[in-house]
Amino acid sequence: MKTNAYITGVGMTHFGKHMDLGLKAIGGQAIVDAITDAGIDKGDIQAAFVGNAAAGLLTGQECIRGQVVLRGVGIGKIPVVNVENACASASTALNQAAAMVSAGLYDVVLAVGVEKMYHEDKRKVFGAFTGAVDVEELAAIMDRLKKSAEAGGASSAASGAGERRSMFMDIYAQAARAHMKAYGTTVEQFAGVSAKNSYHGSLNPRAQFREALTVKQVLQEPMIAEPLTRPMCSPIGDGGAAVIVMSERKVRELGLTKQAVRIASTVLHSGWDRSANESGVSELCAQQAYEEAGVGPDDLSVVELHDASAPAEIIAYESLGICGKGEGGRLIDEGTTKLGGRLPVNTSGGLLRKGHPIGATGIAQIVELTEQLLGRSGPRQVDGATVGLAHNGGGSIGTDAAAQCVTILTR
Repeated sequence: MKTNAYITGVGMTHFGKHMDLGLKAIGGQAIVDAITDAGIDKGDIQAAFVGNAAAGLLTGQECIRGQVVLRGVGIGKIPVVNVENACASASTALNQAAAMVSAGLYDVVLAVGVEKMYHEDKRKVFGAFTGAVDVEELAAIMDRLKKSAEAGGASSAASGAGERRSMFMDIYAQAARAHMKAYGTTVEQFAGVSAKNSYHGSLNPRAQFREALTVKQVLQEPMIAEPLTRPMCSPIGDGGAAVIVMSERKVRELGLTKQAVRIASTVLHSGWDRSANESGVSELCAQQAYEEAGVGPDDLSVVELHDASAPAEIIAYESLGICGKGEGGRLIDEGTTKLGGRLPVNTSGGLLRKGHPIGATGIAQIVELTEQLLGRSGPRQVDGATVGLAHNGGGSIGTDAAAQCVTILTR
């Protein structure tokens, strides 16, 4: 979708373990910060789209999550749309907010993503991820993952999925082993993703983990599901992120052109049953987003992509057309995607180090890109950044993501 919408304010909490804070406090902080950043009043907001994936299961708050969070900061009366779309909940909320503004229905819309994931019962947390696949096929999916692990000699991955870890780490581990077999990608290259993102995260005061790791240190950490060690897997976490989306008319009326970042395109698709040789949902979203924004991979200045695991980042390089199939590992070896390289990726630290409160991740990516394009990223700043791409996926359906969103911002 090519839009006529702009981001004029952003807000984001520190991602991490916030056992003493509830959904309202976490989401409320991000909302207030975004409103303050835009320089508007609460009463200027005409509608809100609130992304959340797991509050029903983990906190018991069902049905009216967004209304509850907004009321906590004194916002009511307006239309509130609750958006649940797995790990793509927040990017879907932004997609819908941009669509409504572009259609002329509203001039000022709030898009929020918020998640409270830490819970005393970790099995309950992992159960939230298990629900992001077709549960009627769950037994068959688990059996396929187990057989794949056993066939590949992956003893750690042969048991414990959904109980000791998110089953998605097993899905990513399976994809990693397949990529290694098909293209010769190495475990050191996967570890290089984690090391790179740990360096970026060490520069981000809102990141869940601030320790910079070497490739050797990544490989020495406990094995989760072969070939993924702990730092190659995104953590659970609590956090919130919010943005103010405005029409071009309103941006000009309020004199906000200097702080406005254009949403050049936002594309949302779902996975489908496709042939083995057919491109997947990430490729579909990327191609459409590039066409609508009038840019290509070579025009990108900075990228925030869905590194829920280290291999997922390398695979996403290829899906986004940053390199050819099987060439993603080389970008790590060459330092292409590290700060100072040709195309820095996950300057926030990514999901691996910034954290992954699943309902907040998509808008957290947009916050990072907006600040990069405005030159507000401090030691993480990419010089001369003018075009940013966010890639956020969620759930699993068949052999693809259940929901995939690619958004391009320009300055």
